[in-house]
Amino acid sequence: MNKAVQEIPLLYLSLSFIPALLTLAILYRWAHDYRRKFYALVRMPAQVLVLGYVLAYVFLADNAWIVVTALTAMVLASSWIALHTLKTSRRIVYPRAGCAIAVGSGFTLLFTTQAVLRLDPWYQPQYLIPLAGMIFSTAMNSISLAAERFETEIENGANYKTARNVALRISLIPITNSMSAVGLVLIPGIMTGQMLSGVSPHIAARYQIMVMCMSFASAGLSSACFLALLRSQTYSFAKSNRHRGEFS
Repeated sequence: MNKAVQEIPLLYLSLSFIPALLTLAILYRWAHDYRRKFYALVRMPAQVLVLGYVLAYVFLADNAWIVVTALTAMVLASSWIALHTLKTSRRIVYPRAGCAIAVGSGFTLLFTTQAVLRLDPWYQPQYLIPLAGMIFSTAMNSISLAAERFETEIENGANYKTARNVALRISLIPITNSMSAVGLVLIPGIMTGQMLSGVSPHIAARYQIMVMCMSFASAGLSSACFLALLRSQTYSFAKSNRHRGEFS
């Protein structure tokens, strides 16, 4: 199997932005909701380039404290980004989102790396950091959907239990769709990357099964923790939305 990965020239790489810009144009014409998407698209290449330098340093350092610091930064960032869909101030629920991702995703990451992969040493950054990225990003998206739906349900007069149940169900739709489509419609990124690097498709498939299981667990556990922690915050959501309605 050819182990060489095809290099993408910068000129050709720039062409990949054309479909994305077309999408932004449609958003501008239809919904006028393009500013955040445009900002994310512009910021993304810089973030990826910086990430390359950071990962190179982390991998070479091979230091447990540096790895823990990187994981902490990932949790804090993902918790903040997850709440951008809320009408209620993010600062009110940010500690709960951070706690939910740290507990739900942290448990999933620890179990996967220590019970399934049995990393030695436990902090091997070449495994831990990429897997943490997958786990935390899945939890981030799941909590984002859960938070938005929970807020909407409370705004519509639902009680906490009803809002919690609906929000949890909605938060798991993306990962459920991914698990249903994997191998039929979706050829997963980690499996593709490993095969491009020369890894046997059978070994790559085992890793992908592990990734899908940890993604589902991360999404479900983090969202459940987040929604459980919102129980005491239900009144604040209702009050905030009612107050906003009085002045709209």
